Amino acid sequence: MQIAVLTFDGFNELDSFIASTILNRLRPLGWNAWITSPTEEVTSMNGVTIRRQRPLEFAEEADAVLIGSGVRTRDVARDDALLARLRLDPERQLIGAQCSGTLLLAKLGLTGDLPACTDLTTKPWVIEAGVNVIDAPFVAHGNVATAGGCLASHYLAAWMIARGGSVEQAREAIHYVAPVGEKDMYVERAMAVIAPSLAEAAAPA
Repeated sequence: MQIAVLTFDGFNELDSFIASTILNRLRPLGWNAWITSPTEEVTSMNGVTIRRQRPLEFAEEADAVLIGSGVRTRDVARDDALLARLRLDPERQLIGAQCSGTLLLAKLGLTGDLPACTDLTTKPWVIEAGVNVIDAPFVAHGNVATAGGCLASHYLAAWMIARGGSVEQAREAIHYVAPVGEKDMYVERAMAVIAPSLAEAAAPA
């Protein structure tokens, strides 16, 4: 599994780094989550500058794509030339969006009228884009998932691992990063949140 973690200028560190760290727990099994950006360097909302690992076009060939959020997502959403470089395919790829990343999903026409999640700050903009926003941390429909709130990153990661690998691998990855003394609670909570989407994906067409 090759995963593009879309990371733009003004990105939220929690969104890009938590998800990629959890996903890379499966690196021994051939999984790789790559920080994927339109420019060689991007600077976070808190002034941390990093170098990309893959160019934006990598998202087209990746098996899965996670769209992180940030304080400049509205600027990205208005940049038609940049959006044209994002050719995603929900028939072939698993696609997840975190917080304001849901706005980019909407601009790419990947949300439709299905319920989606986002953060409270971005919510009015996502609604304005025609998305039915629900008050929930995570929801998935087929191969497209959205999450709301920075610390919902692990739901997206767990969902992607469960869909691309197995439920047991997802449980193990969350168990590793969960706080000591609360590991079982975190695992059960995460799996309960993503369970409905896994059941939907497993149901016969």
